[in-house]
Amino acid sequence: MTSPRASTGSQAPSRAVGVVVIGGGQAGLATSYWLRRAGIDHVVLDDAEQPGGAWARMWPSLHAFSPPQYSSLPGWLMPGWTGEGAFPSRAHVEEYLRAYEERYEVPVQRPVRVEAVRHGDGERLVVDGHRLVDGSPDGRAVSWAARAVVSATGTWSRPFWPSVPGMREFRGVQIHSADYRGPDSLPPGRVLVVGGGNTGAQLAAELTASHEVVWATRRAPRFMPPEVDGRVLFDVATARRAALDAGREDDGGVAALGDIVQVPEVRRSLAEGRLGAVPMVERLTASGAVWGAAPGEAPDGSTWNHPPAAAGEEFSLDAVVWCTGYRAALGHLHPLGLRGAAGRVPVAQGSMTRAAGEPRLHLMGYGDWAGPASATLIGVGRPARSAVREIADLLG
Repeated sequence: MTSPRASTGSQAPSRAVGVVVIGGGQAGLATSYWLRRAGIDHVVLDDAEQPGGAWARMWPSLHAFSPPQYSSLPGWLMPGWTGEGAFPSRAHVEEYLRAYEERYEVPVQRPVRVEAVRHGDGERLVVDGHRLVDGSPDGRAVSWAARAVVSATGTWSRPFWPSVPGMREFRGVQIHSADYRGPDSLPPGRVLVVGGGNTGAQLAAELTASHEVVWATRRAPRFMPPEVDGRVLFDVATARRAALDAGREDDGGVAALGDIVQVPEVRRSLAEGRLGAVPMVERLTASGAVWGAAPGEAPDGSTWNHPPAAAGEEFSLDAVVWCTGYRAALGHLHPLGLRGAAGRVPVAQGSMTRAAGEPRLHLMGYGDWAGPASATLIGVGRPARSAVREIADLLG
């Protein structure tokens, strides 16, 4: 379909479109599915050269948290997984997302780097960016004028690095889990893995087969029961949201079950005694790490292992892997002036995804604050459908 052009003054000419979806990962695909079902003209802008979203950028040994039937986007179940264990591999998920994009003829344009969303003329939001081309670091300026925008940029492009004394002095290798591609990403020897979530546990478990691993966490890790997977987490998150919306007491949701899913590699490492956490280091040195006084038992009874060195003594290290999470990639929304606490965009009361200060903007797939379990394959379909219903009402 050929769209009319909308003038934006000194900016590059903008193509008028009903909805712009920023991001071609799982959240963007789910949104496009429902927009297509509703017959709403839209375009999906993705900064990657290939399909797959964040899954295409993760470490090769990663697996989903659920069987295929509970790791699917709306409309089409993920094909069955025939590899080891019940949970599909990263490559299997990536191929599913590629095929999903093709199956539903998602109107994706890539690679397009979106730099700003701003108020345009009339009732439109203008999305400015650059179409990246070979041999050019900046590409060609492009722009769309949309009646609604769905931001589905995820978190992968904003890895969070904590501030730990001595980080700048450490002479070994330091990488964030975003850049981890397997044991070969690191030099031989001792590795400190920092982070008490699923990524920290999975990378520590994998590295125990090739390195001497010290896994450090800020609180003692709590492993979920072996039978808990992504399906259970989705059900719990959904029930929690319903309870909160009804004014009932918060039961803690997923957090009440624990912090870490026992995927096969983690479960094996626990059973073999290869995986155990120690308290967080007090500081790094040029060649290692130093721990402070050992903390006591946590209120829930969970405990750490003893640090590998006495308090105040240096323990030599060859590398550090920071599994310290990500932040929502929302820098492109800065011109709208909507950022609130913790760098998030506040969501309107009664909506899962609509921005409180801009009814033409929806936030998709960033975590529970933008819809229960919205950062998961199984969970993102519901907030995407809700957002499209609101967008359809807005467009009339």
